[in-house]
Amino acid sequence: MGIIPETHITKLKADLAKMLVNSVTLTVFTQEVECDYCKETRELVEELGSLTDKIKTQVLDLVKDKERAEQYQVDKVPAIIIEGTKKSKVKFYGVPAGYEFNTFIKDIVQTSRGETELSPQTKKRLSEIKKPVHLKVFVTPTCPYCPGMVSLAHQFAMENENITADMIEVSEFPQLGIKYNVSGVPKTVINETIEVVGLQGEEELVRQVEAATRPLSPTYS
Repeated sequence: MGIIPETHITKLKADLAKMLVNSVTLTVFTQEVECDYCKETRELVEELGSLTDKIKTQVLDLVKDKERAEQYQVDKVPAIIIEGTKKSKVKFYGVPAGYEFNTFIKDIVQTSRGETELSPQTKKRLSEIKKPVHLKVFVTPTCPYCPGMVSLAHQFAMENENITADMIEVSEFPQLGIKYNVSGVPKTVINETIEVVGLQGEEELVRQVEAATRPLSPTYS
């Protein structure tokens, strides 16, 4: 029995055949030891690749393929990168299971089609971001509000190559949950300086991203 339930396979295969336009590559980074969820993540990616010739897959090792990991800026496992015609800045750290599975499929479709659902106003404001922005969205598989935040952050990254967006499944990376004081999800950390708790709309997240690119105000004693 695979990772994807048999009852979902037929419909998912039909949906992918209908919605995918261009080829998408799923790159999964694993590690031979000390990785509880690498096997499940690899199997999920390979199962999706078996459903359509529009999804290509490759499996890399964080240690053995160190140069590739540095190229993708991957520093922990399991990790999945979704690539289309553009350089990808969209990552999943942890198994995209539970509510996040739909986000994963949505990201694949949007990457394949080369388009997001963001408003023209949001796209314009994002196009004006010229400095690096890194969004870390902490989630759990059972959080119904987390997929909306992950999808929004990932769409921001799809629209502007200066933006990187990571989904981080906090129960798989508890040390990061402690480091970033994650007591509720979704929690989004932007450029290590701005924290946003809860599901936000486009307008608010754009405002926070813009704020993260501005110089910090000087303080005086």
